[in-house]
Amino acid sequence: MPRETGNNDNLVEVHELCKRYGSLQAVDGVSFSVKSGEVFGILGPNGAGKTTTVEILEGMRFPDSGFARINGIDIQKDPRSVKALIGIQLQSSSFFEKLNLAELLEVFGSLYHRRVDAKALLREVELEDKAKSDFKELSGGQKQRFSIATTLVNDPLLLFLDEPTTGLDPQARRHLWELVKRFKTEGRTVLMTTHCMEEAEELCDRVAIMDRGRIV
Repeated sequence: MPRETGNNDNLVEVHELCKRYGSLQAVDGVSFSVKSGEVFGILGPNGAGKTTTVEILEGMRFPDSGFARINGIDIQKDPRSVKALIGIQLQSSSFFEKLNLAELLEVFGSLYHRRVDAKALLREVELEDKAKSDFKELSGGQKQRFSIATTLVNDPLLLFLDEPTTGLDPQARRHLWELVKRFKTEGRTVLMTTHCMEEAEELCDRVAIMDRGRIV
């Protein structure tokens, strides 16, 4: 089970975020909140500003103006504390090739100074039978589920999933949808980006629709 949040019902608070790259206004005055225990979606086409917004919330980029808080902590003022509270879905290029799945989870746990139960984490994403397998041996859907398992190593308050079903076949996509739904029943908070309206309707309690850097 995830850790308990503070007293505020809003786990995430975002106010007037702006981010510019040269002449491109990637994020233009974005504000929203995410309640504890909900699945919140940011829906929009490629280039809408979804990923930049999420990267600011993850502490990977700083906004030009505006602010964001996670569990009451200002991301710009204390990014280290925020990173201890979140789980970020990684891409396949982030994994060491010569370690099996259980070993990879143990390595990620060590980054948080935690001893992890790798089999339990793999069971959470229905990959327990793949504990001794290499990442490259997995199917596309299995790779995505394992990348989500890595987000759980620090028992996060908030999971970030960036277009988690892109490139998956219909069966693998449905399998991953069921996983996200189960996280919700466990009381976990999920913030996900997607460009698929069907996915947003299936999974999200609320959706912010973005286009050209703004919530429209």
